[in-house]
Order: sequence, then structure tokens, then C-alpha cells
Amino acid sequence: MNISLEKIRECLLEEQLLKEFTTTEGWSLSVPASLDHKLFDALSYDSRTVSSSTLFFCKGLNFKEDYLKKAVDAGLEVYIAEQPYDVAASLGIIVTDIKKAMAVLSMAFYDYPQNKMKLIGFTGTKGKTTAAYFTKFILDHATNKKTAMLSTMNSTLDGQTFFKSHLTTPESLDLYRMMAEAVDNQMTHFIMEVSSQAYKTNRVYGLFFDVGIFLNITPDHISPIEHPTFDDYFYCKRQLISHAKTMILNRDSDHFQLLKETAELHQTPYIVYGNQQLETDYVYQTTPDDSLAFSVTAKEDKLGIADEYHLRLGGDFNKGNALSAVIAASLVGADHLSCQLGIQEATVPGRMELLTHTNGAKVYVDYAHNYDSLKNLLTFVKEEHPDGRLLVVIGSTGNKAISRRKDFGTVLSELADIAILTTDDPADEEPALICKEIADYITAPIQVETITDRAEAIAAALSLSSAQDAVVLAGKGADLYQKVHGEDTPYEGDYAIADRLIKENGADVFNPKK
Repeated sequence: MNISLEKIRECLLEEQLLKEFTTTEGWSLSVPASLDHKLFDALSYDSRTVSSSTLFFCKGLNFKEDYLKKAVDAGLEVYIAEQPYDVAASLGIIVTDIKKAMAVLSMAFYDYPQNKMKLIGFTGTKGKTTAAYFTKFILDHATNKKTAMLSTMNSTLDGQTFFKSHLTTPESLDLYRMMAEAVDNQMTHFIMEVSSQAYKTNRVYGLFFDVGIFLNITPDHISPIEHPTFDDYFYCKRQLISHAKTMILNRDSDHFQLLKETAELHQTPYIVYGNQQLETDYVYQTTPDDSLAFSVTAKEDKLGIADEYHLRLGGDFNKGNALSAVIAASLVGADHLSCQLGIQEATVPGRMELLTHTNGAKVYVDYAHNYDSLKNLLTFVKEEHPDGRLLVVIGSTGNKAISRRKDFGTVLSELADIAILTTDDPADEEPALICKEIADYITAPIQVETITDRAEAIAAALSLSSAQDAVVLAGKGADLYQKVHGEDTPYEGDYAIADRLIKENGADVFNPKK
């Protein structure tokens, strides 16, 4: 992989991003003659990983000129930034928007890998990971496991080996590097979750999807460092609609009419699914005698997918996610049998995983981490266990999505019998203070405990449970890290902790440190 200065100039001019080239000789809009044949064989935004043939991006709110000076001392010759810096570099490429420039140049450097695969993008407040997994299971059948995926919980570039991604949607430089690796691995399809931040910070600037799926929208990620308002959050989410060749829209989503109007404004063809007949192309209905089955009907079944499907994951909300995946996979070539088999076999790490305590209580592990997903989860579990109590272990993230703390207090007030508040990626905040904020929003007279050690909180919930009860471990899912002060601190995982405690201690008093 390499890119020339002339190609860089061409790409930036095409997107109207280039301000000027700056050297010790002055400013220009032409490539300096002395660097006319300069080739870059690496891109980086980490000043610790540079050489003379690296194009270095000066990006980020925390970027300091000192980082650039150290990179130049290490041999860096050319940087790209939104302003000139007084450093001894051979060339500064000055642009109007560094994040857009990084996206444009990254796709060019990696030879536009997005055009060599079918690209599927999911957005929504909840359900993105589950729907992405459903789609991958379907396409694994249809393509003989030639499907890559970028997901909040797990990602794969060869269809089979998985790794943890730090961001729901990676920085553009990393995104195109991963896409190029998937192409090298002979992947034919690429599924990814597209976050609101990806559009707000231009990580996916200029990227178009073969199929985009808008699952739902409810307030989330509202904070000073993410989205200042719901309007800003929703607007960023809607950008997927104008960057997809075909959209799939959920008729049951809040603000559906605006989603539909957005698709029509941008002349993006769309397919509507949901559990009601009005304005819906594909309708799903629960099979009365089987809570894990649903049927799909259509006014005009152009995709040939109207039939009955069986799930391994409980909850009516997963049926809508499954149908969105069936439609998406069908649009990129999956056959009907692959759709049925994929849906029937799909499992999602940290989603609706179930354990049985020795005393008979059921233990659910789920990634539910915002208002709607938590409410749907607790509603489902409560309906499944009408004769017992609902015990919920939950925390809230630090430094972001501050509004969730009130949301969790509201849901716990409505549905929980016992709430055990604990740690969940506290970042730079004190877990106890986050728990107190949640507790302050609990208005119902339920039992509330604060145990900041998450393993001890899980142990306490198991100890307090009895035969008819259900214990819900919410928020972390299959995540094996806690984000603390900027570091990914290893964490055993909710399911592993609960499984270990049940096996080690039986129905006795639990000791998570045993």
C-alpha cells in the first residue's frame, strides 16, 4: 500500500479540503518539486509510530504540538493538520477538516476496499449488535463464512477469529485498514455497526453502504462530550439514510415518519418492516404456541422471505431485529434457506445468555445498556417469571451518556424488586457517585443496594435470590474489560462470574473472592 503526494492533492481538492501546502519556502497549492516523487507507505495518527515514509495526521481534541515535534525528531517528514506548526518538517499539508481528510485519504491509501465487498450498516439506539450477528449467521451460510463484521462486542476480519473493538465504529484510518484486511482474507460481505459519533466526528465521511438499516431511535448518548441534544443525536443517526443505496426502516420506531421523509428527500429506496400492517412491506407476528418462533408476511414478497422462523434468543424485540437481518441479507444475495438456518442458529455473546442457579432461580446476562433495551429486557423477564421477584445488577458508564442514570432509575422503579447498583466502565468518575445518581432517580419503594465491586454485586444478587426469582445482570454482557481512567482493565465477565459462583458455592452464601 502506498500513496503519492500528487494523489493526496487530487483527493483533497476533489473534496474541497485542501487549504495549502506549507514549507520553509512558503505556501503553495502545488506539490513542491523537491517532494514530487514522495511516496507514503504508512498512515498514522500516533506520533510514536512514524518514519520518514509515514503521513502523520494531527488530529484529536487532545493533540499537542509537542507530539508532532517528537515525531519529526523520529524522522517524520510530512504532516497533515488544520493549521501550520512551527516544526522542522519538510512539508505541512493544511486542510479545512482533519477528520474528513483522514477518511478521504485512508480509503484512497487502502485502494477503496469498501467497493470490493457488499457493505451492510446498522444504526439505532438498541439492537445493532444483535441484528448484526443475525445477519452474519445468515451470510455465513450463504457465503461459506466469507463475512467480516465490526461490532460493539466482537469483530472479525476473516469470518472466524474475533477481537474486541475499542469503538463501535473505528476511526476512519483503522476502518479502511480493517476493510483492506478483510478483502485480503477474501471476504465478500462486510457488516458493521454505525454509531451516531461516527457521523458526528466524520469517521465514515464519504462512505456509502449497499444496505443501511435504521432499527429505532430513543434518547441516548446525550452529554456534553457526545451529543448536546436529542436533536443532534437523531440528526447524526439519520445520516446513514443518505449514505445507503437501499434503506431498511422499522415501522415501529419512534419518529418513523421523519425517517421515511428523509429517505424520500434523498431518493434512497427503502423497505419497511414491523409488527403492524400500516405502511409496512414485511410484517412479523409471534407464533402463539411458540415464544421463540415468528412468521413473516408481505403484501408483495419480492425477496421471497415470507415464512416462519425460529430463534434461539428470547424476547419479542429480537424478532424485529431478526427480520431486519433477513431483509438485509436477502438484498445482498442470501437465499431463503440460509435466512432460516442463520436465524435459527444465531447466538450473540452477552445477549440473553441464561444460567440456572442451584436454588432454581434463573440468571439472565444481557448487554442492555440504555433505557429502551433495559426496559424491554426487564419486561420480558418479568413476564417469563410472574411468580417471582426481579433482581437487577446494573451500573452506568462514566464520562458519557449521563442521561442513562436517570433512565435506569426510572426503569428500575417501574420493574425491579431489588436493585443492586455497581460499576460499569466508570472511566474517570467514582463508581459510588454514579450509583448514587442512579439511586436518586429510583422513586419506587424497592430494595436498593450499592456494591461497587461488580463480582461482589453479582454474588449478592445470587445470595438474595430464591426459587421463583429472576436475576438480571445488565450492561456488561460479554465484555471482558472495565474502562477505568483511560485503561482497559481486565474483567472476568458477568456470565463467567455467575457461572463460577454457582458451580463453586451452590446455594450457600457466596464469596466472589474465593
